[in-house]
Amino acid sequence: MDWLEQFNHAMTYIEQHLTDTIDYQQLANIAGCPYYQFQKIFTYMTNISLNEYIRRRKMSLAAVDLMNHHMRVIDVAYKYGYDSPTAFNRAFQSVHGIAPSVIRKTCQSIQAYPPFTFSLSIQGSVPLQFQIVEKDSFRVVGIDCPLSHQLENNFKDIPYQWNQAVQNGTITQLISFMDSEPKGLLGVSIHHSSEWKYMIAVSSQKESQDFNEYIIPNTTWAIFKGHGHTKTIQDLEKRVILEWLPTSGYEYANIPDIEVYINPNPENAIYEYWLPVIQKEE
Repeated sequence: MDWLEQFNHAMTYIEQHLTDTIDYQQLANIAGCPYYQFQKIFTYMTNISLNEYIRRRKMSLAAVDLMNHHMRVIDVAYKYGYDSPTAFNRAFQSVHGIAPSVIRKTCQSIQAYPPFTFSLSIQGSVPLQFQIVEKDSFRVVGIDCPLSHQLENNFKDIPYQWNQAVQNGTITQLISFMDSEPKGLLGVSIHHSSEWKYMIAVSSQKESQDFNEYIIPNTTWAIFKGHGHTKTIQDLEKRVILEWLPTSGYEYANIPDIEVYINPNPENAIYEYWLPVIQKEE
């Protein structure tokens, strides 16, 4: 089964569970990748978060129930997993722009969001520069912060943590500890265990009481190079995941992926994206 078919099966699973509990780990298993990676692929492919997609689908069906089935608002709220009418009202208005209580009293239009299906598109006209490297385990030291299970939160929280680290001198202190490969400031996304976290770190053998440490396991890395504004590394990651990975003969290895900022100058950044991979079974 190829990855497009797996993702379409995942969309079917969502449709089948819009009125009960969606098991996000089961959803990722159907898609054939870790849950964190599934969220990232979904967001890059659709330009909306997984949570927002599910909310839109629920509210699309909820509007039909309210208009055509003459159900009470509170019953519709419970049907789609909202424990309070207030939370349901907020979600409904965020999608349709009107309160659910007035939907049958007005002639205002509502929004309909059909279920997603995925198909192949032609991309990749701009080449990706990469290399496959076997690397022994290495130690990183730095500061960590919680990594949200809702990917959209991380797009806001992680840049904030970087800004704080610059302003309070943590980055300068970290650079003084850097003594091993990969050389550069590291953004390490740790999401393969029960405790998800993001580290701003460097590779180092030095001991420190000020920083936390983490051992990156030995693995095979697909290393992609890029340059530009520091925020464009997300564009590189998006291309790697959507254009390179599906046809590479590799799949994601369930260990941390790493951003390496060789030159972290925001306006003239040089960076690498380290994606842990394993060869696909035939």
